[in-house]
Amino acid sequence: MQGINDWVTHLLEMYGYWVLFFALGLEMMALPLPGELIMTYAGLIVFEGRLNWLLSILVAGTGASLGMTASYAIGNRLGHPFFEKHGARFHFGPDRLDRLSLWFLRYGNKMLIFAYFIPGVRHLTGYFAGTTRMPFSKYAAYAYSGAFFWVSVFVTLGKLLGPEWKQYHATINMYMLGFGLSSAVVFFAFTMIRKHRKLILSRAEWLMHEAVQRYQSIGKLRLLILSAGVLFFVFFSFMIGLIQDFLAHEFTQFDEVSSYVIARIFTPDWTGLMEGLLNVGSYPALLLPILATAIWVGFRSTDRMLELMFYIAAMIGGEGLDEGLRAIFHRWGPDGSILTFPSESMFVSVTVYGFSVYLLFRHRREKRYQLAATLSVLAFCLFVGVSSIYTGINYPSDVAAGFVFGGLWITLIITVLELFRLLRRNRLRHGTKLAV
Repeated sequence: MQGINDWVTHLLEMYGYWVLFFALGLEMMALPLPGELIMTYAGLIVFEGRLNWLLSILVAGTGASLGMTASYAIGNRLGHPFFEKHGARFHFGPDRLDRLSLWFLRYGNKMLIFAYFIPGVRHLTGYFAGTTRMPFSKYAAYAYSGAFFWVSVFVTLGKLLGPEWKQYHATINMYMLGFGLSSAVVFFAFTMIRKHRKLILSRAEWLMHEAVQRYQSIGKLRLLILSAGVLFFVFFSFMIGLIQDFLAHEFTQFDEVSSYVIARIFTPDWTGLMEGLLNVGSYPALLLPILATAIWVGFRSTDRMLELMFYIAAMIGGEGLDEGLRAIFHRWGPDGSILTFPSESMFVSVTVYGFSVYLLFRHRREKRYQLAATLSVLAFCLFVGVSSIYTGINYPSDVAAGFVFGGLWITLIITVLELFRLLRRNRLRHGTKLAV
């Protein structure tokens, strides 16, 4: 394999864009070529000034897209007739193929974006989409978008890593594979929840409380509880992994690679903005959203007392939890002056902004507002975390831990809040029926 890698990188140095175009196209047709290595090495050549960054992304993305088009055409032309004729021999006859095609049409198209980051999976998605006769327009929209996103990530990483390319290449690939696999797992989990929502809700209702099982409640409320509970267990799983890695002292390479990449992206010109973002994640600045949310809940919410009680509990309890976690893990930050695991600025930002936005948009029916608010909070917390790494206050692993612990805390609070709301409404409804 090393001989193939050396041969491909040698050709890339000699022929540049041509190798990028054909190598990515052929890899998407399942030829055993090292796509990630080719792209990150092309990024190194971009760093050295021998290739253009945007043109490299355009050429590589076009090559990958054409390869995905060819694999779709082959699957459409040969794969579907083959399974129609011989599929019964493999217990994969026309009926099963039709069911699989329907599922892939409804859910599989979105997986095309993340499949690029999973070796082996990306090589088969085009053939599979063609075999299941996914409409080409829908296939192309997701496949081409995923192709350009994939090549942009790796070419840019190669450019950022520059001279450290050989040292960090394998580590970056491992992180990208983890990103692809975790995205696929999350996607399938929420797909199954949507598909079997009624069954899951009924089981969850039974587990909540015997009283809840006896009365009909609002479906949206039950779905909120289920969603918050699922997110809680997702954050809980990440928390267990973080604690294991912390105890095994496995954050060193992650911190080194992440800090290096952030330093390459954000030059000293960003110092003023980063310091401003860091201040926004501190308590004096957080008083404004806390006060605004409390006023809004007090005047607009129908469950104002319940929500205010949980809001106060989230803020006070979150601060106590954050202090306690840092005392337990007792890791000093980069400058050696404060305890930083988990990051205080990230934890309080996720807690305050996350729960505030939840209460503000909880009663809005427009999905676009809820989605925009969620994405805004995630982006804002990301920049707060980056600013704390940039300014040397936190390690990247501190920031990751702050996000996970903060997410775990607010999903727990939201789950308990909605359970209280549900039980109270059922009691009121039951009392009304008895009075009648």
